[in-house]
Amino acid sequence: YDGKCVFCRIARREEPGTALLPCQYEDLVCFRDIRPSAPHHYLVVPVEHMGNCKTLKAEHIPIVKRMMEVGKAVLQRNNFNDLNDVRMGFHWPPFCSISHLHLHVLAPASQLGFLSRLMYRINSYWFIT
Repeated sequence: YDGKCVFCRIARREEPGTALLPCQYEDLVCFRDIRPSAPHHYLVVPVEHMGNCKTLKAEHIPIVKRMMEVGKAVLQRNNFNDLNDVRMGFHWPPFCSISHLHLHVLAPASQLGFLSRLMYRINSYWFIT
């Protein structure tokens, strides 16, 4: 736990302004992005403080898979079922503003604006899917 990390505080329910969405795993939380780039823009975050996506290793594959499951589930709970029109990924350092691992879940990807299409471009220098 890092008390200076906003995602750590959100995960511990210490940020009353951020509503957590239902999540099927106790080690993950999900909430809406404060600056949404799509009609559905959620963040899936491990409760335990983890570094950015550059620190991921093979043993982290299960948690990343669970993060993607949570992203799909929150979209479906919010009546978005076209999983072919979804963008999920991580900002690659130094292009991440918070260095606590967080998966961006955006839908419909077809409705991303010009700047958002750049910011969340598939497998670019700054965003990996």
